Amino acid sequence: MSGPGALGSSFGRPSLVRRLILLAAAWSLAVLVVAGLSLSAFFDHAATARFDDELSDNIDELLAGTSAEAGRIAAPTLTDPRALRVYSGDYWEIAMPNGAGGLRAVARSRSLWDQTLPPPPAGSPALAKAEGKLLFYDSAGPVGQPLRVAALQGRLGEAKGPVVFMSALDRSPVDRDVRTFATAVTGALVLLGAGLIAAVILQVRIGLQPLFALRREVAAVRTGRSERIVGDYPTELEPLAAELNALMAHNQEVVERQRTHVGNLAHALRTPLSVILAEARREPGRLSEVVSRQAETMGQQVDHHLRRARAAAHTQGQGERTAVAPVLEELSRTLEKIFRDKVASVDWRCPDDLCFPGERQDLLEIAGNVMENACKWCSGKVRVTAAAFPPRRFSLTVEDDGAGLADDQRREVLRRGARLDESAPGSGLGLSIVDELVRAYGGETNLARSPMGGLKVELILPRAEG
Repeated sequence: MSGPGALGSSFGRPSLVRRLILLAAAWSLAVLVVAGLSLSAFFDHAATARFDDELSDNIDELLAGTSAEAGRIAAPTLTDPRALRVYSGDYWEIAMPNGAGGLRAVARSRSLWDQTLPPPPAGSPALAKAEGKLLFYDSAGPVGQPLRVAALQGRLGEAKGPVVFMSALDRSPVDRDVRTFATAVTGALVLLGAGLIAAVILQVRIGLQPLFALRREVAAVRTGRSERIVGDYPTELEPLAAELNALMAHNQEVVERQRTHVGNLAHALRTPLSVILAEARREPGRLSEVVSRQAETMGQQVDHHLRRARAAAHTQGQGERTAVAPVLEELSRTLEKIFRDKVASVDWRCPDDLCFPGERQDLLEIAGNVMENACKWCSGKVRVTAAAFPPRRFSLTVEDDGAGLADDQRREVLRRGARLDESAPGSGLGLSIVDELVRAYGGETNLARSPMGGLKVELILPRAEG
C-alpha cells in the first residue's frame, strides 16, 4: 500500500492506490475516447447531410430545367458562376445509360471541360434499381479532388430511355471542417481527461486518508511511540482497528507469559546448580573439580539460552523503547569511577533522539560489556560513538588506545569463554555475551583496529523510529 507522499513508489508491488487510480483512469479514458469518436462521427454525419441537401437542390434545379424534344435533351441554362469555371469543384452532368453498365454524357457543365462524372460504384444498374430516388456517393474529381456526388435516374416525356441527372461538389471544405472539429474535440477531451485523472487521484488520496492514518498508528505502536490504536476511523475501518488492538493485546500477553516462564525457569535451574556447586566444593578432589566445572558450564549455558530467549521475547513484542544517550551517560560515569586510576575520561557522543527498540537492561548489558572491556585494556582514553545507520538501524562504536588485537585474535575473542590474557580478571564471556545479544536482536558485531591504536568494536543494532 502506497503512502500519501509516494504514488507508486514501489511499482513492482501491488498497490491499492495505483489500482484504484488506474481503474478509474481506464474507465474515464474509455468513455472519453468513445465520446470523442461519437462526436466526430455525429459532426461528420451532420456536415455531410447539409452538403447532400445542397446537392439535392442542384438536382431539383437541373431536373426542373431539362426538357426533351423530338428525342433530343435540352439542358437548362444554369447561372451558377462556379459551374462555368473549369475544374472549380462545382459540376453537373446529364447522361443516359450506355447499356454496358456505364453512362454516356449528353450534357455537362463547362467546369467539367472534357471530363465526365463517375457513375456509382455499382454502375448504372444501381441507378435503375433506385429509379426516382437520389443516390449519394463519394468519388474523385477531374483533378483528383474528393467529390460528393448525387445522382437521380428519371424519365422525360420524349426522351429515348431513362435520363440520369448528376451533381457533384468538392467535399474538401467539409473534410477540413470535420478535421478541425475533431482536433478541437480531441484537445478538449485531453484536457478533460487530465482533469478527471487529477480529480481521481485527489479523490483516492482523500478517500484512503483514514487507511494511511491507520498505517501510521500501527507503525507508532510497533516502534513504541504509542501503546494502542486510538484514532477515530470510518465505519469500514473501525472493526479493523479494534481487531488490531485486540491482536496487539494478545501478543503482549503472550510475550509477558514467555518472560514469566523465562524467569521461573531461571530460578528453577539456578537453585539446584547452586546446591550442586556447594556440595561439590565441600569435599575437594578430582570428582569435585569435574562436578564444579561441569556445573559452572551448565550455569553458563543456562544463562546463555535464557538471555537469548529473553531478547527474542523482547523483539517479538511491541512498545519497547530505550533512549541510547542516557544509558551511555550512566555507563560512562560509572566506568570512570571504577577505572579512575587508569581511565582519564570516556568520551561519548550520541544524538538525543536515538532510541533502541528493546529493554534498558539489554542495552546496558550490550554497551556495558563493550565499554568495560575497552576501559580494562585501554592506556587512558576510550571513545564511544552512536549514530543512525540507514535504513532503520544504528551503530554503536567503542574504541580505545590500548594495544589492540591481531586479526586472528579478533575472530577468537568472540568465542564463548575465550580469554587472550589469562592474567586479567574475568570469565572471557563479555564480548561473546554481547555478540549473542546483538544477534538475537538481528544485529551484527564487527571488530577492527581503531585509529586510536587499540580495538574498535562496532555494533549494528535495530533503531526505533521517530
